[in-house]
Amino acid sequence: MLNYQAPLDLAFQALSDPTRRIMVERLARGPASVSELARPLAMTLSAVVQHLGVLEASGLVRSQKVGRVRTCRIEPKALTAAERWIAERRANWDRRLDALGAYLDETEPQPKSRRKS
Repeated sequence: MLNYQAPLDLAFQALSDPTRRIMVERLARGPASVSELARPLAMTLSAVVQHLGVLEASGLVRSQKVGRVRTCRIEPKALTAAERWIAERRANWDRRLDALGAYLDETEPQPKSRRKS
């Protein structure tokens, strides 16, 4: 179980930051250079590289340097693992809520019939 949770912990920790979520959203559209990722962000290139380091350590992003350009891309496997974990929790809660709804339907008080006086 720990081997399953450690990568998820890293992924959720990485996604907890809004700047990193912006980067992941951008990379979901396709690969981008570090400069392209930094362009819309109000921070130094050094700060962007630090955020990318967290994303790479979590396994959400991979990068490759060709010449002077480092290109980043999304790593679908890490996102799939997080999506699977969320879906399993959602299915569990859906079952619980369905059971609660069925119970409430069964125990709902019946309206009293009107008596003639």
